[in-house]
Amino acid sequence: MKMRMIGALIAILGLSVSCKQTDLCRPSVFKDDSIRNGSDVIERFTLTNGNGMSVKVTNYAASLTDVFVPDRQGRFEHVVLGFDSLKSYLGRHPKFGATVGRFANRIRNAEFSLDGHTYHLEKNNKGHSIHGGTNGFNRQVFKTDTFYAVKDTAIVVFKYKSAHLEGGFPGNLELSMAYKLTNHNEVVLEYTATTDKPTVVNLTNHSYFNLTGCKRDVLNHIYRIYSDSITPVDSTGIPTGELMSVTGTVYDYTSPQPVEKRVREMGKGYDINYKLNGSPDTLKLAAVVADSVSGRLLKAYTTEPGMQFYIPHSNMGYLNGHDSRKYGRYYGFCLEMQHFPDAPNHPQFPATSLFPGETYRQVTMYKFETISE
Repeated sequence: MKMRMIGALIAILGLSVSCKQTDLCRPSVFKDDSIRNGSDVIERFTLTNGNGMSVKVTNYAASLTDVFVPDRQGRFEHVVLGFDSLKSYLGRHPKFGATVGRFANRIRNAEFSLDGHTYHLEKNNKGHSIHGGTNGFNRQVFKTDTFYAVKDTAIVVFKYKSAHLEGGFPGNLELSMAYKLTNHNEVVLEYTATTDKPTVVNLTNHSYFNLTGCKRDVLNHIYRIYSDSITPVDSTGIPTGELMSVTGTVYDYTSPQPVEKRVREMGKGYDINYKLNGSPDTLKLAAVVADSVSGRLLKAYTTEPGMQFYIPHSNMGYLNGHDSRKYGRYYGFCLEMQHFPDAPNHPQFPATSLFPGETYRQVTMYKFETISE
């Protein structure tokens, strides 16, 4: 028995060595599609790693359009909601995979004051501003700066210049957004931004995850959120300015559990900002989500102080997703790493102001693993 085990181990190690000597186990990145939209060229890129995992991104809204990972049996499936066609991203959909800005989430009464000036934004959500307005970053075509593979990582970098007063926000904002796929099955998002005038910045990614392979709703996923408090909101979704303990509430995911019972009792999904444990500006574990059927596990890390936990109640059955799959109600969960909603109007919240000479930085990482039965 011992000799058979040693023989098997040698065989595995031998396979590992031979794998390292081929291009199959090296990360790669290539442009796989492009379309024209007026004067813009919209491109899509596929990033692959040495484990067979792949990710697709596009310069339209610097979007994450696909994540293709195995279950515990080694079967690969799509685990984010999205489309196979680039053209579909130009139409109606709930910001699948998009980079959101210039200010993710809500700003009360669509206005804020900064450096002695008051700025007025578009009122596109119950009298407030949300996600930068109807023509926010999620509707913009970014420039593809570069794409390449180095060592154990495939990389695509997109850039966008948001002009002074675009969406009502001051300052010419220069944004760089990099997607990286590592051989550790990590999807890393790195943002940097600079401005020539005082402004506010709050960026996030709006991917909808579904660890079932997008075959069922996400209510029976097991959720663990590394947070002890939320920023409670009024009836229009604007924070009251307080912090509220999650203990004993429907927002308590300090221990792993599904959301189904709570969602059924509430009659709606989740849309709330959590104050994450740990220090801002350091990469920390924000959430862990698992699907016991497929064995897929997602670990989410960020340098941001907050995370919007979002499971929409709306039925997405009008959409034809990957492989022409019809999505349904509660078919995705979002872990939107961010500063707090309406932060410019709450000085006690972590600041979202950015001044000339400073650099906005954010790192968010989604790491995919599998667990045994």
